[in-house]
Amino acid sequence: MTKTANAPWPTELRLHKDRRTLTVAYDDGARFNLPAEYLRVNSPSAEVQGHSPSERVTVPGKRNVEIIEVLQVGNYAVRLVFDDMHSTGIFDWSNLYRLGRDQAAVWQGYLDELAAKGLSREPAKR
Repeated sequence: MTKTANAPWPTELRLHKDRRTLTVAYDDGARFNLPAEYLRVNSPSAEVQGHSPSERVTVPGKRNVEIIEVLQVGNYAVRLVFDDMHSTGIFDWSNLYRLGRDQAAVWQGYLDELAAKGLSREPAKR
């Protein structure tokens, strides 16, 4: 994927030192601070998204998850490696933009799904 005239293109991608926030800035002036938990539970991987909307999985227990690696995938995306070893989601620039732009609504939808299924953001007790 190359830059098109109408698609915002990233100008900065920075993983914070605490590994809990990924900042993405775009050439249209948009700037998003995306929490690791938010990215993990919205991973574009088949493991989370399934192969159709009906197969989507609500991922609980990721409140404390961290991003341990950000790997470039060509010039169109990044693959995030989380400390729970999830690493199969490839976040393209438009998906990261959408997750930033729609963060409040997407996050509330996730919280509503957790509540409806009796799940928690807290990690399972060991």
